[in-house]
Amino acid sequence: MSVRELVVLGTASQVPTRHRNHNGYLLRWDGEGFLFDPGEGTQRQMVLAGVTAHDLNRICVTHFHGDHSLGLAGLIQRINLDRVPHPVTAHYPASGQRFFERLRYATDYHETVPLRERPVVAGGVLEETAAFVLEARRLSHPVDSFGYRLVEPDGRRMLPRRLAEYGLHGPVVGRLYREGEVTTAEHGTVRLEQVSEVRRGQRFAFIMDTRLCESVYALAQGCDLVVIESTFLDEDASLAREYGHLTAGQAGRAAAEAGVRHLVLTHFSQRYGDPHLFEEQARQAGFEGELTVARDLMTVPVPKRR
Repeated sequence: MSVRELVVLGTASQVPTRHRNHNGYLLRWDGEGFLFDPGEGTQRQMVLAGVTAHDLNRICVTHFHGDHSLGLAGLIQRINLDRVPHPVTAHYPASGQRFFERLRYATDYHETVPLRERPVVAGGVLEETAAFVLEARRLSHPVDSFGYRLVEPDGRRMLPRRLAEYGLHGPVVGRLYREGEVTTAEHGTVRLEQVSEVRRGQRFAFIMDTRLCESVYALAQGCDLVVIESTFLDEDASLAREYGHLTAGQAGRAAAEAGVRHLVLTHFSQRYGDPHLFEEQARQAGFEGELTVARDLMTVPVPKRR
């Protein structure tokens, strides 16, 4: 059975708190595991959340500030210690190659697993498979930062009533789906679009440290689930702009305009004590979809298809 869900490993910005670890987010997407921004302590958070190194297929780093990348050293060594039976691919800003290498080889260990380095230079499509397209777009932060977007290709949903009208059943339906058309004695050539409808592919976006910019909207556009930083509350918008971050209201407004179905707010500054204020401001900005204020070790399912 396929599983599509987000496992939140950490939600703090800059420094961890008593209740929030540094960043870390695992997206389970059918048989693939995408780990985003492994901050310090991610390896232990994985243990607490029931996530293993074997669950990881890709590591996606938005930028090389410590709260988003210091966990790489231990994580990479754990992947090798546990002898993960498949290659692991790492995406990260190409301008931070020296940081990635320092973290990858922070101490001595025995490499047992192929780690494929795929640095991101200018965004665009990073990987395209039959199951998904992984894209990146440059964000607005004091250092190179990229957001990630996962798009499932559109498919087709067979319509039982229409199939019955054409007398189609059994193995011939599978052949019609694979080949696009079949020929019948009674109805002649029946095309796939005559007995099916478009099944829109699901979409996910991961948007970390950035000011409000065009890429925020492009990444979030039409997504079923978006994980987005909301470091500051709206009253500190000037600080957000200065340090390259979003406020809760900006995140909510962008998600509303982009048609996001489920918004996950995270990366909270330790200056704020009441997490409900982030939800209130995102709502006040016009976001009406499902909204989650992230907590460490929570699981958020990708919304079911419409």
